Amino acid sequence: MEDIFSEKRVTDSLDDHRRLIDSLNPLIPTVVSLARSMTACLLNGGKILWMGNGGSAADAQHLAAELIGRFTRERRAYASIALTTDTSILTALANDYSFDRIFSRQIEGLCSPKDMVVGISTSGNSPNVLAGMESARAVGAVTAAFTGGRDGGRLKDAADICIHVPHAVTARIQEAHILIGHILCDMVEAACMEEHIRV
Repeated sequence: MEDIFSEKRVTDSLDDHRRLIDSLNPLIPTVVSLARSMTACLLNGGKILWMGNGGSAADAQHLAAELIGRFTRERRAYASIALTTDTSILTALANDYSFDRIFSRQIEGLCSPKDMVVGISTSGNSPNVLAGMESARAVGAVTAAFTGGRDGGRLKDAADICIHVPHAVTARIQEAHILIGHILCDMVEAACMEEHIRV
């Protein structure tokens, strides 16, 4: 029987992670396109709203915090909100309506056509994220998705811009999502700072 605490187990996970990261090169143009859209949203006075469940909720909060706080540079705060953090709103909406509406209802109240909504789902099939995307489109906001799995699920076609990580393991998809999220934060921060210096 294989030792659960073997070094090989660690090495196998690291190797799997490296293979996934190496496979992401085809996504580079989409990442650049998303960074441009995020930057345009913020410079035009819009805000970026993030949503997801479980680990993807944690990623939504993490990336919203990088923009409100700072990534690597000292600068002004950028308008970014995670729709996963207000327990009173989340529990009221889940109780009074359904869990599927916890994001869409917030988007109805908080989102404008100047904004961007980013949905994160490793399967691409989270009903509440899909409903949120539908509400964002109804408002006229730009939509973006972080998804995974073989085909990206329904979320892949529900967003204007989609980062699809082609992997079947949730942990690996989440690792790629946060790496790409950090790359986006770096590009957006640099671009917004450069524009503010010009102004």
